[in-house]
Amino acid sequence: MSTFSAPDGTLLAYHSSGSGDGVPLLCLPGGPMRDSAYLGGLDGLAGRRVVRLDLRGTGASAVPADPASYRCDRLVEDVEALRVHLGLDAVDVLGHSAGANLAALYVTRHAERVRRLVLVTPGAAAAGIATAPEERLAAARLRAGEPWFAEAYAALEEVTAGRGTDETFGKVAPFFHGTWDDAARELEADTARQRNGEAAGVYGGEGAYDPEATRAAFAEFGRPVLVLAGEGDANTPPPTAAAYAGLFPQGRLEVLKGGGHFPWRDDAEWFAGRVAEFLDA
Repeated sequence: MSTFSAPDGTLLAYHSSGSGDGVPLLCLPGGPMRDSAYLGGLDGLAGRRVVRLDLRGTGASAVPADPASYRCDRLVEDVEALRVHLGLDAVDVLGHSAGANLAALYVTRHAERVRRLVLVTPGAAAAGIATAPEERLAAARLRAGEPWFAEAYAALEEVTAGRGTDETFGKVAPFFHGTWDDAARELEADTARQRNGEAAGVYGGEGAYDPEATRAAFAEFGRPVLVLAGEGDANTPPPTAAAYAGLFPQGRLEVLKGGGHFPWRDDAEWFAGRVAEFLDA
């Protein structure tokens, strides 16, 4: 682990692994505002240097003096400060889930610093893409043969109808994983421990996003973009991911059959192969 100072003086941590001659891959975690430790499976990805940022108030990074600085648009300059600290003219950027919103805003403000962009099961609020309830339910129905399906699907129906509670949200967790096994349960259990709840509440708050401006910036972003989705991911189903990829002139979508919201855990070989081929092209 290493540290650097954000523009407002907050001490931030990052984790660097791997090596190679390629442009380093800067990874932004989701949650939102979750410790980047859950992205540890990406360390050394594609045979290159991988840098995971602990967003302020998460992981080994310090809690800022101003809680309003947790807002996604304000985190962009933390990412830029890390690039400057690393002494890099440009980086490849990977954003997972809610972290894709931060990656998107970084592109709108510092497009010239992004060589290639990878969006993994992306949150789409920054781009103003809404996922239809039926798209989530259709992805979930692919798991109809699972013993836990009936209870989880009933909970998902409540959530998509706007009647979700803490209990029902907990019950839909299997639909975010390609396999609902002990490892997936452990990952879900880690969420509460690794996520800064206060920061998460601020991350996408009022004023964080300007979808019209973001879409306009995407239309001008001429570099390659890879969107990765899981076939059975009820959070970011393939139609949402396809709509996202379509916002970029050089956007491309890859869907992992049977995959969920964490595709590198569902099929590490498929994930690493797609990312390596994209970054090295």
